[in-house]
Amino acid sequence: MAETGIHFNEAKSPQGMRLYAIGDIHGRLDLLKIMHRHIADELTSKPPADWRIVHLGDYVDRGPDSKGVLDFLIAASVRDPRNVMLAGNHDAGFVDFMESPDPNGLFMAFGGIETALSYNVNLQRRGLFKSSERTVQEGHAALLNAVPATHLDALRALPRSFEAGDFFFCHAGVRPGIPLADQLEHDLIWIRGEFHAHAALYPKVIVHGHTPVAEVDVRANRVNLDTGAYNTGKLSALTVDGVSKGVLTVTEAGVAQRSVAVTP
Repeated sequence: MAETGIHFNEAKSPQGMRLYAIGDIHGRLDLLKIMHRHIADELTSKPPADWRIVHLGDYVDRGPDSKGVLDFLIAASVRDPRNVMLAGNHDAGFVDFMESPDPNGLFMAFGGIETALSYNVNLQRRGLFKSSERTVQEGHAALLNAVPATHLDALRALPRSFEAGDFFFCHAGVRPGIPLADQLEHDLIWIRGEFHAHAALYPKVIVHGHTPVAEVDVRANRVNLDTGAYNTGKLSALTVDGVSKGVLTVTEAGVAQRSVAVTP
């Protein structure tokens, strides 16, 4: 792909619109609430003509309150559709498990047990033994009764991408050389290597999560907002207002905010 795309430093939000993009949440309802309170205060104290809050997926698994996260975000999006929810691979994995429980699939192997516990369902056999196919089937039946239909309906309906101004939002990234409109759904929630290695500019700046980093990674062609909230206690977001850009970092202690740009 020729380097004819947009550079992060020049990228803008749509005229009059402030953008917020929030990285992987993974059941950290506590951090999500702090983030939304801060954003709400900012929208009140410095109101833009319009706004969007884009959540980049992975609402469930690993952290302590996946159910609470879904309750919170579904209610927010119903209340105001400017709260945008995108699909992550863990959200898709949750739906896959609910439709066809696999003891060795993504859900059971990477944090689904914690998700089930947030619905008061234990997918593990008591004692020293790992989950067996039988206990998983029994737990799956209980989970089907415990998970509200509204949660599964919302997860099934999640879009894989969202665009605004000079920015393209998705969970994992895009495949280089493929037009943004033609990206495969699988790549948008799963890709890593080829995307991370690509240094050339895209038609829009790609804002994503999926791969944990110690600090928000801002590059000329992409921004990674996954700061491993479930493990680090740090949830991160990008703010864009015209050409001005900043990073919000939320911990239990509060919110830190800084301007960002790519150094030539």
